[in-house]
Formats: sequence, C-alpha cells, structure tokens
Amino acid sequence: MYLTNSIKQQLIPFLIGFSLAFLVFLAATVPSYAAASGISIKAPSATFVATQEVNKEDTRVIVLEAFLASYDSPLTPSAKTFVATADKYKLDWRFVAAISGVESTFGHQIPYESYNAWGWGIYGDNTHSFASFDEGIETISQGLRERYIDKWGAEDTYAIGRIYAASPTWAQRVEYFMGKMKEFELKNPEKSLSLSI
Repeated sequence: MYLTNSIKQQLIPFLIGFSLAFLVFLAATVPSYAAASGISIKAPSATFVATQEVNKEDTRVIVLEAFLASYDSPLTPSAKTFVATADKYKLDWRFVAAISGVESTFGHQIPYESYNAWGWGIYGDNTHSFASFDEGIETISQGLRERYIDKWGAEDTYAIGRIYAASPTWAQRVEYFMGKMKEFELKNPEKSLSLSI
C-alpha cells in the first residue's frame, strides 16, 4: 500500500510528536520506578538511592535484618539505622553493612568494645571507637557521602575503595556482600513482600 504525499505530510509530524511523547514518558517513568524500588541506575555504585520513609515494615529493613541474623551479627538490631542513614546520605542501603562484612565479619571481629565494625580510622595501633553501632553507622555514612563522594569525587565502590582501604580487593569484596544481600532478598521473597489486608 502506497501513501500519498498529502498523507505522508500529515503522518510524519504525528509520528515525531508520538515519539517525543513516548521518550518523555520513559524519561519520567524509569527513574521514578527505579527510585521507588530502590534500584540504582548507575552500575555498580553506592551513590544513588531515593530517600523514602523508613519504618520497621520497610522491606529493606526486613531483608537486611534477616540477612544479618543469618550471620548471627551483633549489627542485626541496627538494620533500620543502616537503611535510614543510607537514605539520609543517598547511599545504597546495602553499602555500609557490606563494608562491615569485609572489615569485621559483620561486627564479630572488632577492637574490644569499640563498636567499630568498619575499620574506620584504624591505622596500625591507632583505634577509633564509637559509643554504639548506630553512631558508627551514622559516622561512616556521613563520611562516605561528604568526604569520599562529594569532596573527593568517588563515584562507585571501586573509586571509594582506592581511598578507603589498602587492599586492592576491598571493593570487590564489598560488592560481593552487596550481591549476597540481593541474592538473599531474591531467595527469601517472604522477607521482601509486605502483606496487608
């Protein structure tokens, strides 16, 4: 079937307008869907997360609490703090918890009563202590956002790792634990689905 020039002249602006409208729709929908579901559009990165209200029913809190409990972690009661503080500083909600996995096996191997599960400020014999795990989570999250990301321009886990840790495998191991948390969430859908009537 052939189109006349008159029909083509009418159809082309329509198709252009439709295409532009569709692109605008995608641009508006994809980031808001990703933000609502906690998905980072940049890969891999600990810098982009939408802020949302955090309560004990937040599926991220439920998943993180169950994940930490599977390691018998003393950080388990701080799951809500991890998530709320990550939102506050626009970090991936798994990031600071994953650092504790690398640095202290999720809080099991820390300097005596230091509550420092992240190796923060520990150089040689120098040990930095916090009054609680929650204080540590706040300090680490704020430091990562303000110093590593905003001031020094680190854009992902690997860029942060080059500054944060002496080990060249640090970022890879942090990403490993972040992946384990995502895997745990997928294997335990009852932890990530809220039921309401």
